[in-house]
Amino acid sequence: MTDFLNNNGISLMVFLPLVGVALMMAIPEKQEELHKLIALVTSLATAAVGAALLVKFNYDNSSALQFAIDKSWIDVVNARYSVALDGISLPLVALTLLITPLVIIYSWDHIPEPGNAKAFLILMLVLHTGMLGTFVAQDLVLFFVFFEVVLLPMYFMIGVWGGPDRLYAAIKFFLFTLFGSALMLVSFLALYWVTGSQTFDMQRLAELVANTEISSRTQWLIFGGMFMGFGIKVPMFPFHTWLPDAHTQAPTQGSVILAAVLLKLGTYGFVRIAIPILPEAAVDWAPIIGGLAVIGIIYGALGCLAQTDMKRLIAFSSVAHMGYVMLGIATLTTFGIQAAIFGMVAHGLITGMLFFVAGSVKERYHTLEIKRLGGMLTQAPKLGWILAFTSMASLGLPGLAGFWGEFPVILASYSPAPGLSDGLFRFYMVVAALGTVLAAAYLLWLLQRTAFGTPSEEFADDPNITDVNTFEWIAWAPILALILILGFLPGLLFDVMNDPVSAMADAVAALGK
Repeated sequence: MTDFLNNNGISLMVFLPLVGVALMMAIPEKQEELHKLIALVTSLATAAVGAALLVKFNYDNSSALQFAIDKSWIDVVNARYSVALDGISLPLVALTLLITPLVIIYSWDHIPEPGNAKAFLILMLVLHTGMLGTFVAQDLVLFFVFFEVVLLPMYFMIGVWGGPDRLYAAIKFFLFTLFGSALMLVSFLALYWVTGSQTFDMQRLAELVANTEISSRTQWLIFGGMFMGFGIKVPMFPFHTWLPDAHTQAPTQGSVILAAVLLKLGTYGFVRIAIPILPEAAVDWAPIIGGLAVIGIIYGALGCLAQTDMKRLIAFSSVAHMGYVMLGIATLTTFGIQAAIFGMVAHGLITGMLFFVAGSVKERYHTLEIKRLGGMLTQAPKLGWILAFTSMASLGLPGLAGFWGEFPVILASYSPAPGLSDGLFRFYMVVAALGTVLAAAYLLWLLQRTAFGTPSEEFADDPNITDVNTFEWIAWAPILALILILGFLPGLLFDVMNDPVSAMADAVAALGK
């Protein structure tokens, strides 16, 4: 069994959801309960394989690529099926393995209109394969394929099961992401040619760029193409405009997966591909990335304060929180990048939970208009307290996971990597710190308007407003527990990331000395 996991474990984990898809394709649509069961069992089996890999992972050597599989794939361009796990990808793989089964459990009695559990859950499992594959790919072509696999299922999830303006939101999401992906692919092809190596292997390309005379301008342009592809996916300001529309129109499950995992594909691309392969260009781009990140922090927060819809407010909060992640990456230091990866996981848990709560509020009240809500702690006290707990985590309260995704980023900005302007990044630090004040403002405002006070006359005697049900508790309890555990024990993640992130930051620091 050990040898099998070492040699085939990652492939089994990535493609097991497609086995569930094949089974569901052969079963009639009307057998809804069976489809739900197959989707849940498949996602749990995938999580079990992933858990076995996490248990066997050598945490003392987290910078090494473990459980690696490297096989010939597309010989004509020398693209290979190359997958592996290390300390950078492991936290995001674990997040994906957790979120997907919980979303399927939530879906048990929350299949959105117009129904069709079969198609909805098939899309969920295809997304699962695409997300896992992106985080373990070690070949640029393979990474691109998995990166694009997630695009179509999410497009249909928004376009078929979304809100009144679902088609507009779905097309906008699709076109923005596809445009960025096209530029990213051009950058991958440019690396293939300028290194003269005719390889797409990430590790090999990083070595070749370091040992090949490539002009700074060429590296800057190649990094720029990646910046567009990954930055739109994050999304960074000013490429963020697709996100509020997509979140607002998507069904609850789509919003949760989008916030918890899909946005991380962009930030992960910077950490896994752009910075290790092109560290010199990363130093040149870092001030621009940092500047756009802090604009996103303030813009996202101000956007939240202007919203009247609960779900749209949470969507704009994602723009602000992902700004902290990008600022951490822009410091190009060990501490900053570690904080950024921690922030990815924390944001996935916290904002995913906020979207879960928003979905349940919509189901009970049939509206997300903030001024119509109120008195949730009176009518559905457990739901109200969960909203309060998650809001506190989102604003960065010490003792909860959100704190370790923001405070270390602000701290890391005080002393960026050699070659970067200390003064400029300290200015970014001040702006980012102001963003935490605005975050407290919009989240406490949301909490006050929705949870406190007395129920409005419109909903005062509504029998449909019930408290948290069994499926919601099962889906939410692990997320709530992890938000608390990571708040008190951040070393669980920081220790895993330390070695591979340190190696990356040291390579950048060597250029600036």
